[in-house]
Amino acid sequence: MIQVKNLKKNFGDLEVLKNINLTVQEGEKLVIIGPSGSGKSTLIRCMNYLEEPTAGEVYINDQRLTHKNRGEMARKYSSMVFQQFNLYPHMTVLQNLTLAPIKLQKVPKAEAEAEAMKYLERVGLADKADCYPQNLSGGQQQRVAIARALCTKQKLILFDEPTSALDPEMVQEVLDVMVNLSKENITMVCVTHEMGFAKQVADRVIFMDDGTIVEEGTPEHFFENPENERTKAFLSKILH
Repeated sequence: MIQVKNLKKNFGDLEVLKNINLTVQEGEKLVIIGPSGSGKSTLIRCMNYLEEPTAGEVYINDQRLTHKNRGEMARKYSSMVFQQFNLYPHMTVLQNLTLAPIKLQKVPKAEAEAEAMKYLERVGLADKADCYPQNLSGGQQQRVAIARALCTKQKLILFDEPTSALDPEMVQEVLDVMVNLSKENITMVCVTHEMGFAKQVADRVIFMDDGTIVEEGTPEHFFENPENERTKAFLSKILH
């Protein structure tokens, strides 16, 4: 589904990603963890060209992403759930969900609204369709953002720390939705600090530090028997 080849990203003199190579299979649930500043969010943003790589290539379904085709490729293949929800405040929940299907995918309004209600039902918010984002809690807004990603019916959903802006008591309601989603044939790439979620849903976990992939493996390998000293040090701080 995704191939990242020799990916580098600099912001000025700062080298944020250093020659990353990574393949994500269709239907795989990949979780990326690591300390702040390790390049996790930059990597996931390069996967749909929200950040343009300084060097290297990204392929989705064997098609190379370029500055020119990134909008079309995103419409065709991927959705993203952000840290800060990114809902339009002047639109109702239902309007937020139907905007992309109607405008970009040319889905008839009635059909888009029926689909949106189905996904709102799925994230437990069908009764909030006519509310505006500011009238919802952070957890509810993020669940709306996930429903919005589902409305585009893409095969790939990228999650960039979807719970890090939430109050602790709201984190679980979002994670529950994501756990349910992980049971479907959707490719998920998720940057997160939620280790319990990683253990529960990941097919593979990647640990990043200082712009490189330091270690990768199954959750079992990762949490029970990591090999790299840097990984062990990070997990000992997070898990104890």
